[in-house]
Amino acid sequence: MIAEIGHFALILALAVAAIQASVPLIGARNGNASWMGLAGPTSAAQMLLVCISFAALMHAYITSDFSVMNVAQNSHTDKPMLYKVAGVWGNHEGSLLLWITILAIFGFAVTLFGRNLPPGLKARALAVQAMITVGFLLFILFTSNPFDRLDPPPFNGQGLNPLLQDPGLAFHPPLLYLGYVGFSMAFSFAIAALIEGRVDAAWARWVRPWTLAAWVFLTCGIALGSWWAYYELGWGGWWYWDPVENASFMPWLAGTALLHSAVVVEKRDALKSWTILLAITAFGLSLLGTFLVRSGVITSVHAFATDPARGVFILGLLVVAIGGSFLLYALRAPSLKIGGLFAPLSREGTLLLNNVLMATGAGTVLLGTLYPLFADALNLGKVSVGPPFFNSVFLPLMVPMVLAMAVGPLMSWKRGDLAGALARLKVAAGLSILVAIATWLLQGGSLGPWWAAGGMALACWLFLGTLTELAERTRLFRVPFEQSVSRLGKLPRSAWGMTLTHAGLAVFIAGMTASSAWKSESVQSQKIGETVTVAGYSFTLKDVQNVQGPNYMASRGTFEVTKDGHGFAVMQPQKRQYKMPPMPTTEAAIETTFLGDVYAVIGDESSDGGYVTRLYYNPLVVWMWFGTAMMVVGGLVSLSDRRHRVGAPSRARVPANSVKA
Repeated sequence: MIAEIGHFALILALAVAAIQASVPLIGARNGNASWMGLAGPTSAAQMLLVCISFAALMHAYITSDFSVMNVAQNSHTDKPMLYKVAGVWGNHEGSLLLWITILAIFGFAVTLFGRNLPPGLKARALAVQAMITVGFLLFILFTSNPFDRLDPPPFNGQGLNPLLQDPGLAFHPPLLYLGYVGFSMAFSFAIAALIEGRVDAAWARWVRPWTLAAWVFLTCGIALGSWWAYYELGWGGWWYWDPVENASFMPWLAGTALLHSAVVVEKRDALKSWTILLAITAFGLSLLGTFLVRSGVITSVHAFATDPARGVFILGLLVVAIGGSFLLYALRAPSLKIGGLFAPLSREGTLLLNNVLMATGAGTVLLGTLYPLFADALNLGKVSVGPPFFNSVFLPLMVPMVLAMAVGPLMSWKRGDLAGALARLKVAAGLSILVAIATWLLQGGSLGPWWAAGGMALACWLFLGTLTELAERTRLFRVPFEQSVSRLGKLPRSAWGMTLTHAGLAVFIAGMTASSAWKSESVQSQKIGETVTVAGYSFTLKDVQNVQGPNYMASRGTFEVTKDGHGFAVMQPQKRQYKMPPMPTTEAAIETTFLGDVYAVIGDESSDGGYVTRLYYNPLVVWMWFGTAMMVVGGLVSLSDRRHRVGAPSRARVPANSVKA
């Protein structure tokens, strides 16, 4: 009965969403305040209904109701409770319901926190948001019903994919979806602005918090997924340019560009048309990621569905939503006022350069991801586009962007002094050169790739450049120290957020460079008692035992690790064999230090009586996770700035009867 309530709630939500998508939009066109006011109650009702449906599906998983087909296919009574709950979104139908739930919550959040929004803009934005919800509700109801029944129900379920039975993967999809769907609000505001024909500083102020929140969630989700791949898949790496990895990275790039361009709209009333385009593109790439995951056109550990019919539905939704948006943009964008002018050498100019490089980088990743699919569809043969392509094409685009990130904040608005900004960065430049030379000498010229010195210098440049900008804000060494401390305490939270985020990216670059350039690894058949040395660490395989888990059997190896003759750690990686569904997984053992990770993996028993072992040393890899955490914290700090809250500034309020379509 509860499953039927969940299904019926989705049908009612579709009806409510259809009303929300039409009536407020008509009201905004005609200046009818009561019709526009309907957007708020319908968004609340829609959220309530969708949450009831999601709760019904979760109840089915928690109680192991195997009469529900979705539960029978993705759960099992032996699963720990955390993975029963995570199983709700660990499949196509459930994850789609989670997407719709987050979509409804974001719409209601605008109703709740957007009281100072102009009534016409608010009504239009919520109507557009409801249109998106209508599309996904039609998709789930007609092709992916999570409440289909089985008669008779099986005694037990088939179990969740063992790769997903991990704490990291329990939280990774919800965070990603919060990012994906968060960009839908920026998209809805952009379409509403195009319909209304007005984009100004107040509009940018309203859009930025939603974009920033989505960016924070997406950053956290991508990092968590990368960390999971690092410790769970047992290959010692953290990014492989998998098509579905790319599907989350592309909207992140577009969203980052959108954040920066919105600053220019707010501060200088410029780049308005470009910012609208970025808002459409960021959400369009999120929808594209949904298509890639659910269409069956790719095979990936991340992919949910392989049903072509579902892929066609998503493709149609993508064409209607994004194709229609670009058509509206083509018709209405030329009528937007150009806004403030600025010199190429200015803060606006550096932010525009940031945007162009980010957009080009996203386009490069898009090309590398889709080209093999197009080549296969057109019978041009199987084409593989992997890490060598992306590393050689994408990464060089990011070098000038990082260089500009240190210079841009030191430039003035409208017309900047490049020579003056570079003069203030002379210490950062000098130390970066020293870091490059030291790196080259320490790796002995031939012990590492040539680009490693450049990568470490780039990280140093950005980090010191960020600190230089902070020192300039506080006038450090130019006024008494007490005054500098006082200025530091009075800095707006958005300034602290920018500092933390840019510094976090610098730390991430250092970790990425070191872990890629100087990674050491050894793969071999190792017998009990044998010792293998990697990067100065000696791994002695002491024992291999069979152990029983909650729903798996495992071979657990015990390594005694020493460094320079001294005990370092005892590491116990596992090779697991899950029961339902039957599938092997790898559980790496990792010992983390400030300078790097010691990483051990045990595999199957080999024909010579030993065990296949993979041993790694990943220098500075923890810096990547720490740097990403700094970026997330920086985004949250910036989001807490009063000026970035929805509805500010209140002076931008416009009477309802003055809004024209």
